Amino acid sequence: MDNKRIASFKNKKIVCLGGGIGTVNLIKGLKQYVQNITIVVSMADDGGSAGRLRRLYSVPPPGDLVACIAAMSNLDPIMRELLLYRFSGNRYGSDYSLPGHKFGNLMFVALSAITGDSNKALTEMQRIFKASGKILPSSSENVSIWARTSVGEKVYREENIDLGRFTGKIERVYLRPANPRVANEVIDAINEAEVIIAGPGDLYTTTLPVLLVPKILSALKISKAKKVFVVNVANKVFETPDYAVLDYLRAIAKHCKAKIFDTILINNNHLEKIPKKYSRQYSYVNSANIPQKNGQRFIKADLVNSDFPLYHDSKKLAKAALELL
Repeated sequence: MDNKRIASFKNKKIVCLGGGIGTVNLIKGLKQYVQNITIVVSMADDGGSAGRLRRLYSVPPPGDLVACIAAMSNLDPIMRELLLYRFSGNRYGSDYSLPGHKFGNLMFVALSAITGDSNKALTEMQRIFKASGKILPSSSENVSIWARTSVGEKVYREENIDLGRFTGKIERVYLRPANPRVANEVIDAINEAEVIIAGPGDLYTTTLPVLLVPKILSALKISKAKKVFVVNVANKVFETPDYAVLDYLRAIAKHCKAKIFDTILINNNHLEKIPKKYSRQYSYVNSANIPQKNGQRFIKADLVNSDFPLYHDSKKLAKAALELL
């Protein structure tokens, strides 16, 4: 991309939906080119440090919010590392123990107590760490998810779905409450967006918990923005086993009762070898047999992080997304 084209991206209004490591990788790249980024973060997380603090202090799960603040921070790298520092120990340990917690998560809880409001705490953390853009929770109240599997089993809690504590395959996920409150700021951002990007991220535990919030889904359906879905580089064998690109799209259409996204961004570099440590848990998403005429535009590109090929490369992904503008 030439400098003139790069400069044209600066004031584009982009909304990113998700909040997990996939979203973090996306926004790390986008922030180099775009100033006006809003990240709408899932509030369904109930595992690890975030889940423990959520249960103990009745705060929104801070993990993905904190990760996005770190990604968008304009302070020295050491400050970003401080936010993400995890105390040694079991992240799934006792709710009352320090080991396994991230420093930034504890800071969020402390600021929530000091300000008396978790939204004020989030605003303060973004100010303290000089985070670009806006980072917003997808709902103004905590939500939980549960899933129904192909064998009729009901699986409760995001952590149990994420860690594969079920039998059969995930058929559908649901929100509790089904229609949570949403801040006007979230809907305004979607209404004003020129580009909306969902993913990459865990389909059933990160992406769909945002898309399924009724007020967000309604706003997405009427939005005139370009809507992009980024397919994961790799499948989790217990959440999206052997999923091809079309399986992701079918799942979204089934849950949302519509084809939300007009453009699908797909990694086509499968030459990088998945590390042996993860080869039983992950496999590349099949990007073959994409239909030419189904009302959606499919873009294939080398998007993989060569150093850790389970994830997207931030720079590659950002450039590919911006090339769609």
